[in-house]
Amino acid sequence: MLMIKFIIDKKAQLSAELIIILAALIAIAAIVITQLTKTTNKASEKIDSKTEDIFNDIDKIGDTN
Repeated sequence: MLMIKFIIDKKAQLSAELIIILAALIAIAAIVITQLTKTTNKASEKIDSKTEDIFNDIDKIGDTN
């Protein structure tokens, strides 16, 4: 009976440790996803700005003719 209680306690300890590790991994993934989203938004804004500048330059070239 003592051996069964020991095995159950070990399984419970292992499960608690796995839950803690899983929670930490999820938190890290959430942070990484948030940072990637911010970086992507900044890159998108820069691309939009540069694209608009290029089209304006093309319009200027077309207007000189």
